[in-house]
Amino acid sequence: MRATRNPAPNATRNAARARSGARRSASVFAALGDQTRLRLLARLSRDGPQSITNLASETNVTRQAVTKHLRRMERAGVLRAMRAGRESRWEVEPASLDAAGQYLRAISDQWDAALARLKRFVED
Repeated sequence: MRATRNPAPNATRNAARARSGARRSASVFAALGDQTRLRLLARLSRDGPQSITNLASETNVTRQAVTKHLRRMERAGVLRAMRAGRESRWEVEPASLDAAGQYLRAISDQWDAALARLKRFVED
């Protein structure tokens, strides 16, 4: 009797990696699914690290609400806080945004391949 082998160890690894990428990306997408958080992220991306006081000064949102939004993005890995004296300065954490972008590109590539197969099928 022959020993059975896993027929596609790479496929299993790739599927596990895709699930992990989906989990990490989902938290990023959820954190960015709010208009106020998107504006805060855009501002931090454009202007660099900012304090909560600075971020709240140019919005119609309270400092407490800005803090809540920043913490939500921090939990998702989108931002990080750095201590500067008595205040925290918030900055973008690009790695999680890059990973979410890669996940979206992988989905886009899958759709492109599926549409190309459909086109070939219809044209043949």
